[in-house]
Amino acid sequence: MSLSRIDPDLVFAWQAAHSIARGSPPPVHDRGGFRVDTHSEKETKRWVFPQLCDGLRAIAREITAPRHYLKLCGCDEELRSALPERWELQPSNYFMTTTAAPVDARPLPDGYRMELERAGSVVRASVVAPDGAVAATGSAAETAEAFVYDRIETAPEHRRKGLGAAVMIALASGKRFPTSPQLLVATTDGRGLYENLGWTVLGPFATATIPET
Repeated sequence: MSLSRIDPDLVFAWQAAHSIARGSPPPVHDRGGFRVDTHSEKETKRWVFPQLCDGLRAIAREITAPRHYLKLCGCDEELRSALPERWELQPSNYFMTTTAAPVDARPLPDGYRMELERAGSVVRASVVAPDGAVAATGSAAETAEAFVYDRIETAPEHRRKGLGAAVMIALASGKRFPTSPQLLVATTDGRGLYENLGWTVLGPFATATIPET
């Protein structure tokens, strides 16, 4: 079992910017972690914990309804050890960062074009295919403490063309605070893309919820 030791201030900075990117309420401190009262269709609340603690265990015992999520900067085994049986682990993710400057973007494939849009602290990038369909998308949100990338996605029929990397590079061009750390949470599939762009894994990022019945 590998214990996580990620700086709690960094985790809070990530969640604060992530909430901006998603249009969610800001996080609040709650029993050693950070709670977001999302109240969305798919998620009622989430808690993010920098490390395993009694507060996480207490919340896991209290919650019995679905659409509540517990997230831990740690491996699946760590999180599973703190949960009653009713909780179900979700696919593994990875907390990542980079200090690398954005690389020069390669030209998009013929017929594809990049669209960038800024709304306050949020930047959104879309790659539009020759037929007008959205081929790849992503967003980033910035505070003075973090620049966070979110929901970097490429449609299956448009993969292996460098579009995900192009979205990342386009978003990075909107960074305004030079010293703010760049952060994201990657899926297992996405981890390779980010590592190829100079990102490193700070640690595993485990998630659990109570399934709908």
